[in-house]
Amino acid sequence: MATREVTHFGGFPRALFEFLAGLEKDNSKSYWDANKATWETAVQEPVQSLMAELEPEFGPLRTFRPNRDVRFSKDKSPYKTWVGVTTSERSVGGIGCFLRLEAGSMRLACGSMVMATDQLERFRAGIDNVASGAEFVKLSGRLADKGLLVGPGRQDPLKRTPAGYPKDHPREEILRWKGAVVVKEYEQAAWMYKAGAVEKIREVWSGAVPLTKWIEKYVGESTIPVRRRGD
Repeated sequence: MATREVTHFGGFPRALFEFLAGLEKDNSKSYWDANKATWETAVQEPVQSLMAELEPEFGPLRTFRPNRDVRFSKDKSPYKTWVGVTTSERSVGGIGCFLRLEAGSMRLACGSMVMATDQLERFRAGIDNVASGAEFVKLSGRLADKGLLVGPGRQDPLKRTPAGYPKDHPREEILRWKGAVVVKEYEQAAWMYKAGAVEKIREVWSGAVPLTKWIEKYVGESTIPVRRRGD
């Protein structure tokens, strides 16, 4: 099969957001088939071009297949209504950077959105430790000064202090987290249609490097096997 030529990234076309908006309204194979050419030219091609521009700095990137795995879901909609790019193949336990485009928005994230159980043990040990815990608080403050707030990730924090840690721990709030991530949300805007959009992505991903490095150093990758799911 011929290799698709990757062109220079020129921004996310308006048609990309229009395609996703249409898919939200009509998540059907008939809509997909009728708009497949738009998917290929306005969604797939610019995303591949973006990945080609970012990979020299951030390493191999992967995107998500458009089809949902509906076997274990009550929602039988066949397609994802978003497009994503990530540096990690794991949704639970992944460490790295993430981009998600929806019909009216773009989300950028870096860190660990949801830690696996083995990672959580090491994360809490790192936060508990005087030196590495203070390092985490310090880097979080520096990132906040740049508008990059470090938060607990996709899952709600524990309501109580984890077992084995004192309730008056100086970093008790962070000990209850189940992830550690910088997230930036943007409403759909004209700058996304231009080539300079890659610089906004690069700015956030590069800016959050201190957080990802801390996680890589004190938490590390999960040893729990990846569960292959559609979402």
